[in-house]
Amino acid sequence: MAIKRIAVNELHIGMYIQKLGGSWIQHPFVRSSFLLTDPNDIKRIKQAGIKELWIDDEKGELPETETVESPDSPQETIESTDADADPVQDKPHSDVKAKTDSTSIENEIERAKKLCQDAKPQIISMFNDIRLGKAIDPQTTLPLVGEINSLVQRNSAAILSVARLKTHDDYTYMHSVAVCALMLSLANQMGLDNEQTRLAGIGGLMHDLGKAVMPLEILNKPGKLSDAEYAVMKKHTLVGAKILEDSGAEAEVIDIALNHHEKINGTGYPNQLPAEKISLLARMAAICDVYDAVTSERSYKKPWEPANSIREMAKWDGHFDKQIFNAFVKSVGIYPIGSLVRLSSQRLAVVIETHPGSLLSPIVKVFFSIRSKAPIPIQIIDLAAKNCKERIEGPEEPRDWDFKSLDNLWL
Repeated sequence: MAIKRIAVNELHIGMYIQKLGGSWIQHPFVRSSFLLTDPNDIKRIKQAGIKELWIDDEKGELPETETVESPDSPQETIESTDADADPVQDKPHSDVKAKTDSTSIENEIERAKKLCQDAKPQIISMFNDIRLGKAIDPQTTLPLVGEINSLVQRNSAAILSVARLKTHDDYTYMHSVAVCALMLSLANQMGLDNEQTRLAGIGGLMHDLGKAVMPLEILNKPGKLSDAEYAVMKKHTLVGAKILEDSGAEAEVIDIALNHHEKINGTGYPNQLPAEKISLLARMAAICDVYDAVTSERSYKKPWEPANSIREMAKWDGHFDKQIFNAFVKSVGIYPIGSLVRLSSQRLAVVIETHPGSLLSPIVKVFFSIRSKAPIPIQIIDLAAKNCKERIEGPEEPRDWDFKSLDNLWL
C-alpha cells in the first residue's frame, strides 16, 4: 500500500481516501477510509475545514500535481500522523480530567440536558426509518457523536449523569445516547487513539439499532419476558449488525452491534464467543450497555442506584473483562453524580460533583439525618478537603428511604 499525503485542493473523484487530516470530530464522514465517488463529498470535506489528507494510490487514482510531503519526513505514512490528532484526546487522561476543575458543573449539566433533548428526535427518526424499511446513513450520526465527545472531554461526569436519567417511554432511544457517552468516556480513560475512540462512539450510538424491528409488544412489555419472547429479543444483535452492514458501516461498528451481549465466560449471545474472540470494543460495549440498563428506569423495574450498580456488576464473575471494568469504574466514578450516600456522621447526602483524583471523596450535598429520620438544612461538603473529617460509609437506595426523587438536588 502506497500512502501519499496531499493538500485538499488536489483531491478529485476516483481517489481512495485513507485518512482525513485534523480531529475526527471535524470530519463529516463515519468511515475513515473510502473511495471518493461523489463530488458533494469533496465539498463537504472542504467545508469541514480539512486542509490535507492521505490517499492510497493502489486503491484509487493519483493526484494530478506533485504530492505534498511533510518537510520533516518525506516518506511519511499513515501511521506517523499523530501530530494531526485532536490535542484534547491525545493528552494523558489526568490532564484531560484536570481541565474539568475549571468547568462549572452546573453549566455542563445544562449543556448535557440540551444535547439529550436535541438528540432524541434524531434517534427516534433513525429508528422509525428502520421500522419503515428505509435505508439509513450512519454518516448522519457523526456530528452528534462529536457533540457528545466534546461534552465528555469537558466534564464527563455531567453528560454521563444526565444521560442516565430517562423514562421507560424513551429508554430505547436515549439508551443509545447514554451508551455512546459511556463508550467515549471509557475510551478516553483507556487512552485509545482517535480512530478507536471515534469507532467506540459511533458503535455505542448505534449498538441497539436491531431493536427497531423487534415486536413492540415484546420491546415494551411491562414485565419479565417469557423464554419465547426472550429468544425473539436476542435476535436484535443479528438484525442490528445486518442493518449496519447494509448501510455501509465500518466493521468495528457492526461488531459492536453484533457482540455487545457476548460474555467473557462464553455464555453470551448470539454466538457464545470465547473471550479471545470478543473484540476490545465489544467488551467495552458490554459493560456500558449493562450499566446504563440497570441504572435506568424501565417499564418493569426501578433504576438501581449508580454506586450500588457498580458494586453489583463487579460481582458478576465471567461476565465482563476485569481490566476494562476497572477502567470503566474510574471513568464513571465509584460514586457517580446523583448517587445517594451515607456519611460517617450518619447523615445522607447526594453526590453533586466528582474528583477524578479522589474517587472515594466527591463533593456532596447533605440533606437528611439518619438519627432523626428527618430533613436537615442543606450543606455542601467537599469530602476531599484537607480539613474534612467526613467520609462515605457506603451507598444507599433511595427507595429504602421512600425518597421519590433526588434529582432536583443535583440537576
